[in-house]
Formats: sequence, structure tokens, C-alpha cells
Amino acid sequence: MKSPVWHPFTQHGLHEPIPLVEAAEGAALFTADGRRIVDGISSWWVTTHGHRHPTIMRAIADQCERLDQIIFAGWTHEPAERLAGELLKLMPSGLAHVFYSDSGSTSVEVALKMALGYWLNRGEPRHRIVVLEGSYHGDTIGGMSVGARGVFNQPYAPLLFDVDVIPFPEQGREQETIDALEHLCRKSSPAALIVEPLVLGAGGMRIYPALVLKEMRRLCTSAQILFIADEVMTGWGRTGTLLACAQAGIVPDILCLSKGLTGGSLPLAVTLASPAIYDAHYSADRRRQFFHSSSYTANPIACAAALANLAVWRDEPVNERIAALEQHQEQRKGRLGKAKNVRRIGTIVACELGESNGNYLSTRAPGLLAHFRSRNLLLRPLGNTIYVMPPYCIGEADLNAIYEGIEEALDCF
Repeated sequence: MKSPVWHPFTQHGLHEPIPLVEAAEGAALFTADGRRIVDGISSWWVTTHGHRHPTIMRAIADQCERLDQIIFAGWTHEPAERLAGELLKLMPSGLAHVFYSDSGSTSVEVALKMALGYWLNRGEPRHRIVVLEGSYHGDTIGGMSVGARGVFNQPYAPLLFDVDVIPFPEQGREQETIDALEHLCRKSSPAALIVEPLVLGAGGMRIYPALVLKEMRRLCTSAQILFIADEVMTGWGRTGTLLACAQAGIVPDILCLSKGLTGGSLPLAVTLASPAIYDAHYSADRRRQFFHSSSYTANPIACAAALANLAVWRDEPVNERIAALEQHQEQRKGRLGKAKNVRRIGTIVACELGESNGNYLSTRAPGLLAHFRSRNLLLRPLGNTIYVMPPYCIGEADLNAIYEGIEEALDCF
């Protein structure tokens, strides 16, 4: 019987098989036809500690016995209050307020609305957003507007608002990015700059130096432009530090977190803001309140999962696991000699097959997906860009299987 399910980022007209997953544990998925699949991309970059981590699973079960859901407009609950406090202890000084939402896309939408509301409530409305070429910030209207224009959002172009784009800081051409941002700062008064710190995710796992990130932050501070860090993918250790911003020694005005926030167990996101952003909305005038919410804002069960994730970071050797994974990835990437532009940042390794540049619509993509499926690997190339972003708990044998599958692909395609 044909499934009525319409899957995301899937062209059903290609009739590619869609495996039915029945269970998961650690770095492995188990399918209905009896296969064990190595999860090489943390199930779309979310499952940081591995599937069904016992601490997180216990916290979810315990919370289900007490409170499942409550409206968050004008009401609150203990998991949300405690999570906000614990998050602020982990985050850099300068971020003081936590706004909950449901996903990475909505955390970005919230950030953009916060930035525009900040300037409007100060009596100096600004509307332009500056973005980094090639970025991806989600699939809501605001998220698409500040993302790269192309195959991801071309059908929806009439809905998107205009932005100012600065070039991606390619190696050897970093100054062009800085000069372009400095020019915009002088020429106009943008509301904010939004960036994916250090590495673009869906934009092809393109990496740039921390010094560029630091200089972009300096320019924004000097020109009184809000700096939004979208750490939905880069946060929770993916680049080797809890936040990618830490490697540049910077603190954004607004920070977006999701994906690994609950260890990948449940959907939850936060947008953290500086006191200035909050204070611009603080008033006895109801028209100046922040007009954003969703039905499941700060869901208690998701908040309990996030608290358990913080406990894992506190009580287990997560940083040591990340360091070991970085070392193993560095060793294995040296054997991808037939690939183009092999690179690593933190626990992420990426390379191109065929063309030197990434091409999301590369004709190699369907064959690569089939190849990895046949090797019992969950890898999902971005066109001809192959990347590895496994859970921190992955064992050496499973990591070796991933790289052996990639090496075979380099020989076959």
C-alpha cells in the first residue's frame, strides 16, 4: 500500500525507497527489514549524545507523569523556569533573556522580529537585514528571506523581503567580506546582521575563520547594528566548543539555539536576547509587547528533555568525547584523497565529489544516497557535498564503516 505521507526535501517522483525505522539506540537505527543503520548525520544534526540517551528518556517519562502541556502566554511552569536559568549559566555574559519556540526556523523568525521591534520601539525604525552569502536559516518566510536565494526558496520568491548580502569569506578573500560589511554600515543603517558562525550548514558546510567572525561583530558593535548568531546547527559542540561564537570570543545581541538543545529527543528552540533587546519591548503600553508565540511554546516535556541534556553536559565527559571524535575524524579524512576540498571543523567533516564546489542539484546525489543506503549508512549528501556529523557517542567501528562507505563512493562516482 502506498504511503500517504509527504516527506520533506524528498522528490517522490524519483521513487526512491524510504526505509521504515522501528527503533534506535546510540549511533544506530534499526529498520523493519532487520537492518542496523549507522547514523552518520545525527538524524539531521540533532542527536548529539546518541539516540534514546537514558538520562533524557527518564526525564521525559518523569515529566509525562506531572504536566504535559500548558499555555505559556501569562502562565509558566517549573521546567521552563529552571531551564532558562540553567541555560543562562552556560551562555556567555550579556545574554539575559530566554524566549522559547519550537524549531530552528522559528528561533530565527523570533530573532528577526526581536531586532525589528527593538528599533521600532526605540523610535528609529530600521528594516534592512544583512546576511552572509550562501547562508541557510530555515524554511519560514523570514528564515527563507535571510537565506541564500536559490533552489530552496525560488518558488516562494514573491513572499520574501529584500536583504543586503555580503560575500562569503572565501580563503584568501576574507577582506572582501569585511569591506562589504563596513560599506553597508557607512552607507545605511541596517537593523541587524545574521550569520551562521564559522560554518554554513545547508549552504554546503563551508567553513570560515574565527577572525572574520570577530571582525564582523566588531563592525556591528561600532556601527550600532544588532548581531544575530544562528547557532541552531553550530551550537552544542558541533564546531568543537559549546558555541561557535566562543572561538571568536564574541557575544551576540541575539542567539538562536535548537537541534541539540534537547539532545535531539524533542522539538524545542530558544532565542536568547541581551537586556537592551528585552528593555526595548518592556513597557506599560501593550502595543510594545513582543507579538510572537505558538501553541506549544515551552512545552514542559520538551523543557524537561532539555534540562536532562544540560545534565548530560554537566555530568558526563561530553567534551572528551567531542575531542576524541575530532581526532578520529581528522585521521580518517586524510584517506579521502580522491575527494575535493576535504575539510573539518570540530566534529564535522565535509568534501566534494566531482566538482570542486558544492552543487545541491548535482546528478550524483541520487546515486550517492542509494550507495549509502546499500551500505547501511545514514548519510545525506548536499548534492555532491558529502559530510559526516555523527553523534558524539559513535564507536570507532561505526565511524570506520562511514568512511569506508565514503571511500567506496569516491571510487564509484
